[in-house]
Amino acid sequence: MTVKMITAALSALLLSACAPAQTAQTTAPPPVATASVSTPQGDAPALWRVCDEDTTIWLFGTIHVLPDGFAWRNATIDAAIEASDALILETTSGDGESDAALLLMRLGVSSDLPPIGERVDPELLPQLASMIARGPFPESFLNGLETWAASLMLVGVTLNDLGLDSNNGVEDQLELVFQLANKPISGLETPAQQLGFFDSLPEEAQRYFLSSVIDTPEDIRAEFDAMLEAWRSGDEAEIARTFDDELVLSEPLRQTLLTRRNANWATWIRERLDEPGTIFMAVGAGHLAGDDSVQDFLQVAGIEVVRVQ
Repeated sequence: MTVKMITAALSALLLSACAPAQTAQTTAPPPVATASVSTPQGDAPALWRVCDEDTTIWLFGTIHVLPDGFAWRNATIDAAIEASDALILETTSGDGESDAALLLMRLGVSSDLPPIGERVDPELLPQLASMIARGPFPESFLNGLETWAASLMLVGVTLNDLGLDSNNGVEDQLELVFQLANKPISGLETPAQQLGFFDSLPEEAQRYFLSSVIDTPEDIRAEFDAMLEAWRSGDEAEIARTFDDELVLSEPLRQTLLTRRNANWATWIRERLDEPGTIFMAVGAGHLAGDDSVQDFLQVAGIEVVRVQ
């Protein structure tokens, strides 16, 4: 399930037509007036602070898709949001969705690969056939895609199985809050860069990715519920286990989708500390827990990271 959720933000960008529609939020909850912070609570989504004399960067772990109406904000999170001058995400909804979809088709189409069913272990074939039958893309279409691109298409089936709207996640809600406050929003990566990460994977890693996407609706539900609870409660150990349990089995996948990106983001934070101001930085919770987390790279660089919730 780890890989599925890591790619959930990208699938939201490209596959929103595959997921059930939900009613969009139109107003932001009232902001908190002060930026006071609490001690770590252990029963709320995790929040860290990186700061120097004139710069504060709030580091918040997100989950990319949420059940409709799921409540996750509290006074500490609202105070950090209110105090922040800008929002930084992995990528933003305005970073060229249509261009990214075209890029996926350009990068992801291939005529020299075997049929999709020959790229997974035989025991997964019944589940693969079931997922294809539940989704909008016929097998003949998936056969013409590179393995990573076919995997992303199947992520939309996962979202449908869970009854989730790909446009209803923490990032979407944060974007709305900052938009309503007329505060700038930017991304650490572009959709084109994210697609490039997948396209650069060796075929073996792509096939592992495909295998990790294939699951039954019952298993998908159990795994997502465990992941959601780990995130909701801010349990770092459980976040690392549920968000990262599959990446540890494929080092190329882990290096490409997790470790190198975390190192890059830590460098961004280090350089951003040279500018004054307050930033709310929200990235997938799996990047902020376990080995080679963003915090690990910051600490190696001698930068203190304090968990405040």
